[in-house]
Amino acid sequence: MLQVKSISDDFYVNVNVNTEMDLPTSRESVMHYFEQMQRRYPTMKHFYSRERGEYVLEEEKEKGFYRWTSVEPRRICTGYVNPDDYDQAIAQHEYVLEQLPYTLSVSPLDCESLNFMCGFDFTYCGNHNELVAEALGLTPAFERLSEIPGTRLINHDPAIQFSLDEDCRVQCRISVESRTNIFHIRAGEFPEEQLSVYLTIRRYGSLEPGQTFVQAIKPLQEHAEQIVEGYLVSNVLVPLQQAIAIK
Repeated sequence: MLQVKSISDDFYVNVNVNTEMDLPTSRESVMHYFEQMQRRYPTMKHFYSRERGEYVLEEEKEKGFYRWTSVEPRRICTGYVNPDDYDQAIAQHEYVLEQLPYTLSVSPLDCESLNFMCGFDFTYCGNHNELVAEALGLTPAFERLSEIPGTRLINHDPAIQFSLDEDCRVQCRISVESRTNIFHIRAGEFPEEQLSVYLTIRRYGSLEPGQTFVQAIKPLQEHAEQIVEGYLVSNVLVPLQQAIAIK
């Protein structure tokens, strides 16, 4: 998986647990979770709150690689940006999942969905929509539309979603997100922004009886690794990298 570090400018691995019920909001419960995280990772020193009851603990970002975790009213998130070792990111996420029943009283029965996500950012100064069309192409039915005189591509964020099991409880979504907007195009001025590719494997519903969160995330992780290595690198990431390199 770490071969992608040489392809994209930034690479990150996130895990999210979404719950059906509200998470504990008491100071004691929330701080207990973050204190356990800091004991495991002492460099996670930056704690702050956002709107709507969201709390975040993270490492300093100046070095370009950092761990972070957050607690929201119905979601716990953990992420690692630009890990030197992919396995360290996986170990961090597994530690978070192991702690949830004890620090935040999250029951496997209370799982609305479980997400494993890989993200890839490419820094590019130009029209992201046109770059994506050049690197990845347009849907064949729409190709001739781009030939209409005077047209300019103002939005092109291709995405696909498909199931990985018969009952559609496990789903995969691959999407490309442009940061170019209509104002950039009108002005003809394109700031240096990050074009993002996201791969998310999501499992819906409560866990199986006796199953832990760590056991439940493993198949999602394996699906993600297979899709990244078997499809995403050669068909999406490398074409984007090459298109940027020749600009």
